[in-house]
Amino acid sequence: MTALAADIPVIETERLVLRAPKMADFPAFADHCASDRATFSTGRLTRAQAWREFASAAGAWALQGHGAWSIADKDDTYLGEIAILHPAEFPEVELGWTVMAPAEGKGIAFEAAQAALRWAFGVRGLATLVSYITPGNKRSIALAERVGAVWDAEAALPEGETANDSVVYRHRGRA
Repeated sequence: MTALAADIPVIETERLVLRAPKMADFPAFADHCASDRATFSTGRLTRAQAWREFASAAGAWALQGHGAWSIADKDDTYLGEIAILHPAEFPEVELGWTVMAPAEGKGIAFEAAQAALRWAFGVRGLATLVSYITPGNKRSIALAERVGAVWDAEAALPEGETANDSVVYRHRGRA
């Protein structure tokens, strides 16, 4: 384990472990990014583009004190990613998620999002997060609402995006 991975908090839930990304997770992530399933998240990416996305989200921990966790089951099978990110083009810190096809529809993203929100509002002390969601992504909109986010029509969009590209759902910490 590298020093960086040791600094990424591990969060355990009833069924999941949110942990530092590992090289062993990348092939599944890259396959996901190359598929139609990536339409609403990264968009279809080449393997090289997927690597930059994967490494950037993992490296955000060192630069910003938050980043991507790999979502794994208790047997350490990679199920997806949950992330608290603030890349240069985002006006606010975002909570984002991606689950692999075998994990979809099982409450995995919901359980991971709840855990990440607890960490963001509790440990990190953030007051608010947003989720930038493609308007046609009904599953992600439903998940955002299920974890308590509300549509924020006044929120700034990522640089270069319009309302046709993203809607913003706001997560607020419990004061």
